[in-house]
Amino acid sequence: MTEIPIYQVDAFTSQAFGGNPAAVCPLDAFLPDDVLQAIALENNLSETAFIVPLDGAEADYHLRWFTPGTEVALCGHATLATAHVVFTHLCPAFKTVRFQTLSGILTVKRLGDRYQMDFPSYPPAPFEAPTGLGAAMGAEPDAVLKSEQGDRDLLLVYPDAATVAALTPDLGALTAYAPFGFIATAPGDGDVDFVSRCFFPNHGLGEDPVTGSAHSVSGPYWAKHLGKVQLYAQQISARRGDLWLDVVGDRILISGYAVEVMRGTFILPK
Repeated sequence: MTEIPIYQVDAFTSQAFGGNPAAVCPLDAFLPDDVLQAIALENNLSETAFIVPLDGAEADYHLRWFTPGTEVALCGHATLATAHVVFTHLCPAFKTVRFQTLSGILTVKRLGDRYQMDFPSYPPAPFEAPTGLGAAMGAEPDAVLKSEQGDRDLLLVYPDAATVAALTPDLGALTAYAPFGFIATAPGDGDVDFVSRCFFPNHGLGEDPVTGSAHSVSGPYWAKHLGKVQLYAQQISARRGDLWLDVVGDRILISGYAVEVMRGTFILPK
């Protein structure tokens, strides 16, 4: 049998059982892709992250992310969770960690009791809504946008947070719009600049509790719409999550808390 360490971390929350849980598996070398995918399916979390150490010349670790159904090119909450594992268990002397990923080098640094991720910014542009999308989402959006920089998610803008909170999408109907994922967003209330919920049935998920990478699209949109570059966002799924954003040129700095809730050993048969 092969034994590998595994950690489960709730990201974008300061309380256990909130935010978005991710599994993190440190490896000496990557296992075959079908094995990585099987582990992610067995975990049945929105993301399982796998890291392998590098020589530190350009990056400290090679990081890959798998949903239960597929490998993805960018993931926020599992990056935050992985950074927590690195800073807490693997390299506690680190102040910054660099990950080589399918989206380039991603850097995470300690920021007080939060972690701050340096992510690409993908400003969205108006996009012609596919026929029937509003009905599948459960409410017609005021606008539909999409990043022109390779991101596959559609940004659906609604008038207020209450409308986003009340959405009951037909996930089966949304699979007709593959390969898109769906970011439903609206202005926030009080000190919350904007809210969102995210649905990814075409990526092997239903509703994702808190989606850091979605803020690479929604953050630039609301920064332009609200005329501010520092934003406080909430993802208003049942678990909820808090994100602090700084839009800086073609990058977005995404900050949040992380809480470790489980550690153990994953046992693979030979």
